[in-house]
Amino acid sequence: MAEQEPVNGFAVAVVREDGRWRCSTMDSSALSELDAAITELRQLRSTGAAFGLLAVDDEFFIILRPVPGGVSLLLSDAAAALDYDIAADVLDLLRVDPPDEEDEELWPEGDLGVLADLGMPKHEMQIVVDEVDLYPDEQLQMIAQRCGFADEFTKLLDKIQA
Repeated sequence: MAEQEPVNGFAVAVVREDGRWRCSTMDSSALSELDAAITELRQLRSTGAAFGLLAVDDEFFIILRPVPGGVSLLLSDAAAALDYDIAADVLDLLRVDPPDEEDEELWPEGDLGVLADLGMPKHEMQIVVDEVDLYPDEQLQMIAQRCGFADEFTKLLDKIQA
């Protein structure tokens, strides 16, 4: 892969503890290094749900959730692995080959049920991923709305994007 420009976007850590949601920004390295994102999430040490939402260059999103013995991942567009190292790293971790460069179809790769226990079942996640006319931040906003942390997520995005 070619040397990459700095990656635009945002990385948000989401934690649910004691019935309350909390969203915080992750280090900018989380947008370009999957290991950095996973390490940062593991350091949160929450007794409740903890996961990361990454929106990369207005092109795709990644949801990552540490689980015992590994990490559960969802990449909204497998073709992003052709242009972005972090997307290629997701496919590597999932042991999935990247698509051919001629393939123009978009499809997700990974666990569509990554947030099923938090109110976002697989079939609804598929609907969000299929909304190709939306930017990743809009797709993640839909997920936040469905799971119940939209207010916290929106407040944080307003600060990040200001």
